[in-house]
Amino acid sequence: MKILQINTVDAYGSTGKIARGIYDECKAGDIECKIAHRYNELKTIPSDSVAISTYFDCHVHNRLARITHLTGCFSRIKTVKFLRWVKRYSPDIIHLHNLHGNFINVPMLFRYIKKSKTPLIWTLHDCWSFTGGCPHFTMVGCDGWKKGCGSCTQIRHPDVTRFLWRQKKKWFCGVENATIVTPSEWLANEVRESFLKDYPIKVIGNGIDLDVFSPQTSDFREKYNCMDKKIILGVAFDWGERKGLDIFIELAGRLDEAYQIVLVGTNEKIDDVLPNNIISIHRTKDQQELAEIYSAADLFLNPTREDTYPTVNMEALACGTPVLTFRTGGSPEIIDENCGTVVEVDDIDAVEREIIRICEEKPFSREACLNRSRIFDKKMKFKEYVELYLNKTKG
Repeated sequence: MKILQINTVDAYGSTGKIARGIYDECKAGDIECKIAHRYNELKTIPSDSVAISTYFDCHVHNRLARITHLTGCFSRIKTVKFLRWVKRYSPDIIHLHNLHGNFINVPMLFRYIKKSKTPLIWTLHDCWSFTGGCPHFTMVGCDGWKKGCGSCTQIRHPDVTRFLWRQKKKWFCGVENATIVTPSEWLANEVRESFLKDYPIKVIGNGIDLDVFSPQTSDFREKYNCMDKKIILGVAFDWGERKGLDIFIELAGRLDEAYQIVLVGTNEKIDDVLPNNIISIHRTKDQQELAEIYSAADLFLNPTREDTYPTVNMEALACGTPVLTFRTGGSPEIIDENCGTVVEVDDIDAVEREIIRICEEKPFSREACLNRSRIFDKKMKFKEYVELYLNKTKG
């Protein structure tokens, strides 16, 4: 059996690591697999990695997409060459991940899939596939994607969202033997209300490396003079309103000196808006150091306002730290009543009360967090994909 995965990137970033993990599981099961991605961005190119385009072509594609808002509608020459290679490789299954990185001509790709009748698996990591352009719409409370988009509040002029929604419906519907995979029940339910609703939908959650994310000992508290404080941790790599940066800033003025807010993934621009009593860590040297910070915290707070299935929640639990999050997207699905709490979006008073309750009463044990985290073992999730491949070829 031969598998072809197509994703924006390979071996790095969240989706790139997922694709590479599936690749490793395939190889362990003697299944041939290749990963096609936009262009070679790593000094060491992984084996069985196929570059669809080049940096220059993707740059041109990106500029044209910014001008027209027609994401994925250019790179025709590179796509023709790539599809010729796909025909020669003749995969038994094509597995798509993110396509909206302006590296491939999406309608040409789907015309090939339909014509070749190659079985398709498409893992949706966000909502782009069934909207007129937006990967997320929760914050703006939009349901235009259910009706056909248009008059978009998130896309600047020219507003081609209605046109692109109709085109996507034509491109993406009508594929024989296709399965949609989502990482969360929330996204699966959104898909069931979209024009992709007629496809079988399977939920396979994202996983994490439990060999890395586990309770650690470190000198973090001593290093940052937090020995006697209750640490409230936030981790993100695109801090802003969507990730709830303003919530942490507000809490810094509400919580007394017994609490210490720590944010990881910041930068100098973010530092300029943070109050002095928030510890800002731009980046960790590796995942081991990040696990040490998770382990040192009393509570992980994730006030994300829109998210598909945040990995950071899983990482915190795997390090024995309870989670407090907003009721949005797939974020609440990661915890249960034994390891965390969910509050309504933007209810800052409820967030403050829960922080104090959790840190003072300690209702969530480390053991309960660790027990919950076992279901997020990435090896188990990758095996589910291989099982799906096998079932797909049998069907």
